[in-house]
Amino acid sequence: MTSSSPTPIPAPAPAAAASVPSPASPASPVSPVLAEVVRSGFVEGRHRGSLVVLAADGSVETALGDVAAPVFPRSSNKPMQAAAVLRAGLELSDERLALAAASHSGEAFHLDLVRTMLAEHGLTPDNLQTPPDLPLDPAEAEAYLASGRVRDPLAMNCSGKHTAMLAAAALNGWPLDSYLDQDHPLQQLVAEGVRSASGEDVAHIGTDGCGAPLLSLSLIGLARAFRHFVLAEPGTPERRVADAMRAHPEYVAGTRRPDTWLMQALPGTLSKMGAEAVQALALPDGRAVAFKIDDGATRTLGPILARTLRQMGVDSPVLSRLEDAPLLGGGVRVGEIRAAF
Repeated sequence: MTSSSPTPIPAPAPAAAASVPSPASPASPVSPVLAEVVRSGFVEGRHRGSLVVLAADGSVETALGDVAAPVFPRSSNKPMQAAAVLRAGLELSDERLALAAASHSGEAFHLDLVRTMLAEHGLTPDNLQTPPDLPLDPAEAEAYLASGRVRDPLAMNCSGKHTAMLAAAALNGWPLDSYLDQDHPLQQLVAEGVRSASGEDVAHIGTDGCGAPLLSLSLIGLARAFRHFVLAEPGTPERRVADAMRAHPEYVAGTRRPDTWLMQALPGTLSKMGAEAVQALALPDGRAVAFKIDDGATRTLGPILARTLRQMGVDSPVLSRLEDAPLLGGGVRVGEIRAAF
């Protein structure tokens, strides 16, 4: 690819404050309850959200809540961001491409490969604009702190994505210090890819936790994008990303993470969660799922995803593993988080 920049895509005009209803406004539909918190036989809490299932032909098979409203997919957008670095001409494959689409746990093999990728492209950890953080996996974070280390940009779960973005910018002679700016050529490629894969315009642009531009999609659009990735022609950027993630799921998440378990147990499945309780998944036959929990409770993701897959006819021991979301009292199990639809 040449170093010429893609045609800029204008950002959507911000909505006037008065036009955005508050959560308590009568104009805001009440989302259905998708999960319950059950302690000692008593339902002590409920988590509301919206969920869509697409049939193999791409039509909407199930819709709970407002699945056409825009949400921030957070890290569920990462496959589309990884496809953009390929379109920019960066050659990544296998574990490196999976890590470019990752919310990694911060395990040693993740951090080692980030360091390797930086060095391979003439970069250093100082180039990363990820905020200093601890490993995402709690066990890894404890070990990290016990070793005397402190929060670091490289340990942040998006450092693989940022390394790939920096490498693509360096390859094309694009600025490195502004690689996260919305109008940067690489971010324009991301925006084009999001629109193409989802089949819809971006209604809102924000800033993700890692500092990268965050593009909104409806849940239908997000599910459609994941379906597009698994059904894309071999050799296309989308299919290359999907194949790398499915072949190396431990680099997409970590050894103790549901996305990894799912892609290992269900061959051909593409799965990626996002912060604030977003989940997207596509099966190899083109059926796809996307959901968002209103209050951002990620503890609900496993039970809801397991229930959805069971209703879709999927049968695998991994679903019982996903459903296992215990509540403790005095150090012993006294309840659970369970799906409620």
